[in-house]
Order: sequence, then structure tokens, then C-alpha cells
Amino acid sequence: MKKFLEYIKEGTWLDILLLVLMIAFADVTQAATTASFSAAASGATGNQTISVTANIADADAGKTGNYYVGFLLNNVWYFNNGTSWLLYKSGTVPVYATRALASGTAVVVQSANLTSMIGGHLYVGYGLTESDMLANSRYSLVYTVTANSVVAGPPTVLLGAATNYAIVAKTAVSSVPASVVTGNIGLSPAATSFITGFSLTMVGTLSATSPQVTGSLYGADMNPPTNTNLTTAVLNMEAAYTDAAGRPTPDFLNLGAGNIGGLTLAPGLYKWGSSVTIPADVTISGGPNDVWIFQMSGNLDLGASKHVTLAGGALAQNIFWQAAGDVTIESGAIFQGNILSQSAIILQTGATLNGRALAQTRVTLDHATVTKPAL
Repeated sequence: MKKFLEYIKEGTWLDILLLVLMIAFADVTQAATTASFSAAASGATGNQTISVTANIADADAGKTGNYYVGFLLNNVWYFNNGTSWLLYKSGTVPVYATRALASGTAVVVQSANLTSMIGGHLYVGYGLTESDMLANSRYSLVYTVTANSVVAGPPTVLLGAATNYAIVAKTAVSSVPASVVTGNIGLSPAATSFITGFSLTMVGTLSATSPQVTGSLYGADMNPPTNTNLTTAVLNMEAAYTDAAGRPTPDFLNLGAGNIGGLTLAPGLYKWGSSVTIPADVTISGGPNDVWIFQMSGNLDLGASKHVTLAGGALAQNIFWQAAGDVTIESGAIFQGNILSQSAIILQTGATLNGRALAQTRVTLDHATVTKPAL
């Protein structure tokens, strides 16, 4: 097995939210002459709970040190910093917790759907410092995610910290009232003043509320940790866009010459070297763990009052629309999935999005509805 640090240096930053970390090491009396680690899993891959046990070496017990929890998927490393999973590239490894070291057990995955993470490796470690952990091999692979059901389509796109938002944009988020947003709204690097039409009420210096939003609104000029959380979310959004856009070997190439109205779309990777239009209802059909990625080099437009519908148990959280241009959901239309736009996302009058609007410029709502998926 390669050294832990060698693996680490091969990664890039992102976030895994499908792994719901609920870690709180419960002290036990157990100790040992050397450090050891183990894990126990229950439930099927689609609804799994994993607990880990860290046995602290006698010589380290009671000293102040760091706990580390890492996940390796497709040669990419992720570490939990105590609040979210961060995709790692280089530098200091994120620390989950710093405390007096004591042997104990923690639940690290709680009733999570891990079917898109088959083959991923869960690691646990501790050390007085990162160097101490690496130099003394105080870490271990404790669990590998295995499949117990067939999943169709490509591996999922990891959204990182952007998963925590219904809307993320870089330059502006606007609403013609009254829109309805279920989920958080984040804007960075633009300031809170570029969130317009929401009648904001500040909550101290860390967030704002709006009668149009079930959730919180965040701007880049808010105090830490809000501003740094937004920076991470934007970086993760951009990384997810790059990931989705770069997936090779499409299952479907230039389907319908860019007009997919009236079609039923099976799980898979779709690619167009053009814009895509949906002038008639389209159906996305597959199971609840299947994945769809749609790559397009131009714009995406869903016609007025047209619907993207789901069939067979397909879930919006597993659908990813990557567009190099603008994405427009016209008046009264209903759309499903996570939108990753390198430009703007526009929801016209009465439009509905069941998913996320993640734009590298602006998001515009006009009496529109956006509902973030459960995951």
C-alpha cells in the first residue's frame, strides 16, 4: 500500500455530503501499547451506518492531539474538518477535532446512501500533529464501500460544500417577489448587497433571512466563518463543473442534434457539442441510485410550461446538467436536477426547479420556486 501522505498529495479539493459525519468520540477505558483502528457497518449500501473505533496507544492517552477522518474515492482524497467533507489537494490535512486523546467509538456515517461511492475507502487516524500521525503510522484503512445492488450510469458528481445550498452564485442573486426557495442561498465573491429582491433581515453578522426563503442567505462580506464557508462552496461548485464537463466516453453523443423534447432519457453520460433545447416534455427514467450527467458546450433552454419529469424512482439529486452557457427555465416550466452553469441560470415567471442552481455568474428568479433535494 502506498504511504498515506503519497495518496493525499494526489487529491484535489471537494466535499462529500453523502457521507453524513456525526462523529463524537465517546471515551472508553480501553487502551493499548500501540494504536489500532476498526470499523463496523450495518444496513445495505443504499442505507448504511458505519461506526469506527480508535484505540489510543498508552503513551499518547491524555495528550492533546488531533483526530483525522479521510475518504479515498477514485484516487481523490476527502477529509472532514468537523463540519463538512473537503476535497483535498495539498497543504495541511484538515483536522476533524482537537482534544485530549482517548480511545473511543464514533458513528461516522448515519443511514447514508453510499451506492455512488462503491470502492471508496474510509480511513481513521490520530496524532499529536499531522507529522506525528504520518511518521508513526497512526492511521488505518477501516472500511471499503461495497456494492449490493446494481447502479446504472456514471459515478456521481460530488458537489462538496455546494450541496448545502439551493442556490450558489458568484456575481448576483435576484428575485422578483415573491419567489419561494427551500434551502440556503450563497453568494461569493460578491457582497450581500448583490442579493436583491428578497427583503433581507440580517441575523447578526453571519447570515440573513427572507420571507421568500426557508433557510438562510449568505454573502461574501459577512463575518467568518460565513465568508470562508462560501469560498469553499464556490470552489467546490467550480470543481464539480470541471468534473462534470470533463467526463470522457459519453454513452450518448449529440442526441437529437441538441433537441431532446419528447424523449425518455436512461441513466448515462450525455454529451452535446452545441446548445440543448427542450421544447416538449422529457422524461428521465431510472432507479433511485442511478446517475445522469448531461454535458453541453452551449446554452440549455426548457420551453415555457414544459416539464422534465422523473420516472422509475429517479431522483433529482442524481441528475447533473453541465452547461457552458446560460440555462433558462422558461415561464411555468418544471425542471429536475442540479444545474452547473459556467454562466447564468434564469428562472422565468412561475418556473420551478427541483434541484440546485449553481452558477458561476448570476441566478435570476421571477416568482420562481427552487427546492433543494434532500441530499
